Amino acid sequence: MTDFSTIKFTENTVVQPRREHYLDVTVNVDAIMESWRQSLFSHEWLLADGRIKNVRELPGTEAHKREKVELDLANKRPLMMPVLGIGLLDNVEIGSGKAEFLTLASMGLHTIPVHIPKSNAADFKNFIVEA
Repeated sequence: MTDFSTIKFTENTVVQPRREHYLDVTVNVDAIMESWRQSLFSHEWLLADGRIKNVRELPGTEAHKREKVELDLANKRPLMMPVLGIGLLDNVEIGSGKAEFLTLASMGLHTIPVHIPKSNAADFKNFIVEA
């Protein structure tokens, strides 16, 4: 069992060149997952009933990404903060850091710090929780 209080996060390298365009917020995992289920890309990580696939059910490259996140957690290495945005269907999309977000969600984490574009701040008001 992971002690969630010991998880450290670092700035995502995708955000670094344009840092002024992003906000750091903490989001409700269940709300994000409900919205992300509508993503065209969620099938890689989700079963038909919305549960996150275990590592054996994931496609090869995604399984390797999840295993790396699990290893980083076991070795108490910091994780990169995921980058979230709003997709074409007005649902949440998980960009860089998808494996980090979904692995933590599968382990029962209820809130996760993420980067969001400042331009999407209003769209995320129902997903943000106080840190």
